[in-house]
Amino acid sequence: MKAVKIKKAGGPEVLELEDITLRKPVRDEVIIEHEAIGLNYIDTYHRSGLYPLVFPSGLGMEATGTIKEAGSDVKDFSIGDKVAYASVPLGAYSSHRLFKTKSLVKVPNEIDLTLAATLMTKGLTTFYLLYKTYPVTSGETILFHAAAGGVGQIFCQWAKSLGCKVIGTVGSDEKISLAKKNGCDEVINYSKEDFSKKVIELTDGKGVPVVYDGVGKSTFEKSLKCLKERGMMISFGNASGALDPINVPKMLQPKGLFFVRPSMGQYLHTREELDDASNTLFEKVSSKKIKVEIFKKYKLDDIKQAHIDLESRKIIGPAVIIP
Repeated sequence: MKAVKIKKAGGPEVLELEDITLRKPVRDEVIIEHEAIGLNYIDTYHRSGLYPLVFPSGLGMEATGTIKEAGSDVKDFSIGDKVAYASVPLGAYSSHRLFKTKSLVKVPNEIDLTLAATLMTKGLTTFYLLYKTYPVTSGETILFHAAAGGVGQIFCQWAKSLGCKVIGTVGSDEKISLAKKNGCDEVINYSKEDFSKKVIELTDGKGVPVVYDGVGKSTFEKSLKCLKERGMMISFGNASGALDPINVPKMLQPKGLFFVRPSMGQYLHTREELDDASNTLFEKVSSKKIKVEIFKKYKLDDIKQAHIDLESRKIIGPAVIIP
């Protein structure tokens, strides 16, 4: 059994692969043998110290696998079940781990476990963004940043299946075709074009009711310009850096804008919420309304290179770590 540990915040060099021994599961715990581990940009926030940790710490929030042992109070899961999770505590970067069943979901037999490892964080994020934070309606035009990224691949297809017109932004011309493949009706390269002016043009001067922004600092102010009166700005990531303090009278008040900074734990807190979200996600995948292509697979031994590639934007689409 192996696990990645970090003893201090820093760059990819702080990632250390260690041998581990797990105790027997007790009460509502199970031991999961991981099949695949999701690689997510939030992992770099934990590693770098942007989201502070208590050290030493594991890393990674998302994985799939098979239950090998179960504690005495486990009722809804059995040894041999295919399971997935996207949740704290951190520690998914491992071959095996102890985990409480309250945050586990069962993976349907028709969905491959390696594929499912790319779905949980990105797919459940997409669920709460589209159904809970700002519930979209068919016919609405919405703006999504980083449409060729991991979340974008799932989000744009899902939004399109709900009847939305999706305007996506990307950072290079090479990503335009991928964003369109993901379901975008219009794609703007924000490194070449002022996306706020283009969005206003595409919406006949009206603006959009909602912006979904996982990029952060570099897109924030122009995103506000894209919104119509009483529109909602949803900031759910920091790929370009954390947001500066918001000047409410200057930025939000003139158009009566809403601003929200949501996270998965606020929406998927109960067993009922988690099952509703995961079942909806798996149905979208099973019905082919969402098609996911894994961009790259890394070995757990190559975790430092995986983080280097992640931060240098070399990973276009979902990637997984294979223990």
